[in-house]
Amino acid sequence: MALAVVIVLLVIATVIFHFASPWWFTPLASNWGTVDNTVNITFWVTGTVFILVNFFLAYVVIKYRYRKDNQALYEPENKKLEGWLTGITAVGVAAMLAPGLFVWAKFVDVPDDAAEVEAVGQQWSWSFRYPGKDGVFGRVDPSLFSVDNLFGMSPDDPHGQDDILVEGNEVHLPVNKPVKFLLRSKDVLHNFAVAPFRAKMDLVPGMITYLWLTPTQTGSFDILCEELCGMAHFAMRGIVTVEEENEFQTWLAGQPTFAQVAASPKADAVTGQATFAVCAACHGVNGEGNQALNAPKTAGGEGWYLKRQLHSFKHGLRGVNEKDIYGMQMAPFAATLADDAAINNLVAYIEGLPNNPVQQTVTGDIERGRNLYANCGACHGMDGKGLWSQNAPRLAGVNDWYLIRQLQNFKQGVRGGQAGDGHGKQMVLMSVMLPSEQDMNDVVAYINTL
Repeated sequence: MALAVVIVLLVIATVIFHFASPWWFTPLASNWGTVDNTVNITFWVTGTVFILVNFFLAYVVIKYRYRKDNQALYEPENKKLEGWLTGITAVGVAAMLAPGLFVWAKFVDVPDDAAEVEAVGQQWSWSFRYPGKDGVFGRVDPSLFSVDNLFGMSPDDPHGQDDILVEGNEVHLPVNKPVKFLLRSKDVLHNFAVAPFRAKMDLVPGMITYLWLTPTQTGSFDILCEELCGMAHFAMRGIVTVEEENEFQTWLAGQPTFAQVAASPKADAVTGQATFAVCAACHGVNGEGNQALNAPKTAGGEGWYLKRQLHSFKHGLRGVNEKDIYGMQMAPFAATLADDAAINNLVAYIEGLPNNPVQQTVTGDIERGRNLYANCGACHGMDGKGLWSQNAPRLAGVNDWYLIRQLQNFKQGVRGGQAGDGHGKQMVLMSVMLPSEQDMNDVVAYINTL
């Protein structure tokens, strides 16, 4: 009897928890309300079966409990009961599967007037491409991927010249207009998922998959990778911003085309040397850095990363948090670089400076740091030389005091908290793997050995 009571109470508690639970769907922001309906039908079917089966179990426990005057009756077959069970099961399974088939039929049937956007996934970030005024995507080739051609665009295809490239983790869409996402992966399996849209699809290397939707609410929504794609899978985040048509067109007009990126003027290191004279006051005449002035070493840094950080300081992604005292000092200097050509010239000169060893100031348990560094090495390389394909800069040879400060900044939200700083946000998430000051010291002490 006690067991039957427990079973009934568990069923009642489960039902109450389901309806009182704070974990419900995120608010719907697309046309795929039918997905919610399908899931709800599944809940009702499985929930009804759950209640009936457990109540029947409680009934059986009571009715057929042990009694001295009872004798068990062996009945190996009951065709009538089997027929009822088979029929009810078939109806239940059909009730769960049929709605999904109707939804899937609509999911794969893209409207003729749907705009197209390409989403490219890689460990561990997103980038996006729009087809430009001709409405046709240019040809891509994986063999063309490079630090200067992140989309693998073919320079010989005229359709690709006006393709609009968005290298950050944020994509914009106009509200109430259907859009088809073409999904492409650079490396491993990923999954493009936006919970409020109720639409998701795998990205499979070597092929192009797709999904479509019509955004119905303006706002910003998180993009998640819902395929276990590696160490920083949880940090592979992006943003979909849905806005009115005029706002969308304004944003789109501000993004570069492939032709504009390819036509970037060749860097002039001689001109960059004159610009660097201002930088040398803090960072040293050879870019060796100066801890007394809180200026890290710049010599030996990768050009692509130096450019990104100068852009970040210039456009308010770094050096705007009031707690980032030294970043706020850097921002005005970056603002003096008039355009991309000035930044490219400066970086070209820095890349030619001698990469001399730095003085080590941080001590820690190197062997313990080696084990902790395994997480860092997934992006930055086990040799600490950095991987441009994963947006991870070089760590080996960088001032250890500067590395400590940046880890602290990420952990405290001083860096990586600005909207648009997708790569900084990833580091905020990764930095929690080093919860204590000792952890940071040990990792950086190990990096000093690389």
